[in-house]
Amino acid sequence: MLAGKRVLLLIGGGIAAYKCLELVRRLKERGIGVRAVMTQAAQKFVTPLSVGAITGERVFTDLFDLTAEHDIGHIRLSREADLVVVAPATADLLAKMAHGLADDLATTALLATDKPVLVAPAMNPRMWAHPATRRNMAQLRADGIATIGPNAGAMAERDEFGEGRMAEPAQILAAIEAHFAGADAGSLKGRRILVTSGPTHEPIDPVRYIANRSSGKQGHAIAAAARAAGAQVVLISGPAEVPDPQGVTVIHVESAREMMAAVEENLPVDAAVFAAAVADWRVADASEQKIKKGEGGVPLLQLVENPDILAAVARHPALRPRLVVGFAAETEHVVDHARAKLEKKGCDWIVANDVSPATGIMGGDVNTVHLVSAAGVEDWPSAAKGEVARHLVARIAAALTETA
Repeated sequence: MLAGKRVLLLIGGGIAAYKCLELVRRLKERGIGVRAVMTQAAQKFVTPLSVGAITGERVFTDLFDLTAEHDIGHIRLSREADLVVVAPATADLLAKMAHGLADDLATTALLATDKPVLVAPAMNPRMWAHPATRRNMAQLRADGIATIGPNAGAMAERDEFGEGRMAEPAQILAAIEAHFAGADAGSLKGRRILVTSGPTHEPIDPVRYIANRSSGKQGHAIAAAARAAGAQVVLISGPAEVPDPQGVTVIHVESAREMMAAVEENLPVDAAVFAAAVADWRVADASEQKIKKGEGGVPLLQLVENPDILAAVARHPALRPRLVVGFAAETEHVVDHARAKLEKKGCDWIVANDVSPATGIMGGDVNTVHLVSAAGVEDWPSAAKGEVARHLVARIAAALTETA
């Protein structure tokens, strides 16, 4: 579905420019054509030769290039792409975009384009928090510019930490995939979709908890894809490792019981996708103080079962969604366990995957799933989690149309 799409990548002058090499590689793997424009500052961090070697095309750097501009190259570049991506989008680039300045090839192409634009901001936390940057971002969003990130984390400057890191290539890729899924925008228009994502944390004491290795990448990608398809989306997320998707109502929770309550409060919906890796058990009586080592040896923790959110919703007598989708993360007999879970929980579909450590799926960017339903088992090929999400959302849209 992505093959033949074209992206114009405008690389700004920040240390994060090196990440664009990985982004281009991932785009090319999916059959997306990439042309790159580099600012003068960007060339201080990564060379046009490196970028061109991966794009397989000439890299454009000069507004006054006689070869390129004989046919008004900046107009051609901006019009031949399906999507313009600015990464890293520095504070300077964002300011120029917000005020319509065009003093180099990158900003001229931006001003000349009539195509959608996605920006991935990257800068020092103080620059990101500056009122001028906030004003510029507000203007760009009002102009319809889409954004991804920035993330919080360590900066290139010593001892600097905060919000300003450019989104990782996998996150930008997911945003690009979600954009192109907009070709089917409207397939879920008027639908209300609920998605759960991430792990849950079940407290042992104020500093310790029971959890799992879920990152939230797949659930968040599903929420983003559903939103791109026109749905009104509620995402109920445990402590995930990825940013909240744009345009989605996000409810943050910690424990399984909190997630259960949030789910119940947001019914009814047309479809519910339970991608969260909810902890099966919690400590019966979590300590109000940190448990200390003592002469009594290792403390005994009595476990009790958490609420079964999937089964509760699938068997709800009044508020069951028309389509209920569960997930099964297994380490052996994946399809067999998924079939058993489908029958036990009473849901319509189970999306099953092998999360054994060797697969790299838990916390990774790629997923290999089996869609299990009463009709049988579909084995989907390995794909980026964003692409799996788009495929699943397309199936959800079709199923809701059939049952309308």
